[in-house]
Amino acid sequence: MEIRVILRGALSGFISGALAFVFAKLFAEPQINKAIDYESGRDAVLAELNKAAGQAVAPDGPEIFSRHLQSTIGIASGLIGFGTAMGALIAVAYLVLHGRFGIRPRTLALLIAAFGFSGVFMLPFVKYPANPPAIGHPFTITTRGHLYLTMVAGSLALLGAAVWLGCRLRGRFGVFNASLLAAGAFLVPFCVLVGVLPSLGGLAANVAHQHQFGYARASTETPQPITNTQGQIVYPGFPADVLWKFRWYSILNQLLIWAATGLIFGAQLERLVRADRAAPTEPDREPVGVSR
Repeated sequence: MEIRVILRGALSGFISGALAFVFAKLFAEPQINKAIDYESGRDAVLAELNKAAGQAVAPDGPEIFSRHLQSTIGIASGLIGFGTAMGALIAVAYLVLHGRFGIRPRTLALLIAAFGFSGVFMLPFVKYPANPPAIGHPFTITTRGHLYLTMVAGSLALLGAAVWLGCRLRGRFGVFNASLLAAGAFLVPFCVLVGVLPSLGGLAANVAHQHQFGYARASTETPQPITNTQGQIVYPGFPADVLWKFRWYSILNQLLIWAATGLIFGAQLERLVRADRAAPTEPDREPVGVSR
């Protein structure tokens, strides 16, 4: 029974990842291209200013993967692989939790998907939102990755504790009041976590100061306008509309993956449960959705 459920979860995630790839190609990729064009233009202007000032210009690094490869096979494999992995994790969580709450398999699958979307993406997004190319300093990439994973781990732990608390309190206070109490108990430590972890702009400023990087935008992750020695703007700052559209499409893309996985997996579970109930019961076979 377990392998049937996990395979259906992985298949649901695979389909959702493919849908997310189509969405990303239609909506997110144009914003990524605009960000890359901005970054290329900015680097060219900085190189010219450095040459005019008599400073050395670092050569461009080798292109390991072409832009075409990144925007096709790269993003497809990333989204489909992520969706498949998350679908399998949803299935494993379902196997652990089914039969414990007295709710339908489809509803439980959707609740698990909503938990995953919130803990893995949406809550960490509050502190460290997704950024397109040209935003983020190369010398902070490792630290940024560690901070994001810390935020994911903290969000999942706090969200799990809130769900556990709500389940414990619902018998005494009812579902609605227990949910409010659990939400309040979640928000306090979550806000503390958001406040304690450093901002990326402050992190960039500290690292730039320690390493004496002469970056004009060291105090912020978002590129600011480039000015010449007379204070005139020779290249604009990063376009705000590109930034917010990229982040908005990132949210929708993740929502598509998790929601579609929950819906498809839930539908498959319902069919699997009906088939198990219609089939003769075997002593060593436990029907899906029923715990001993």
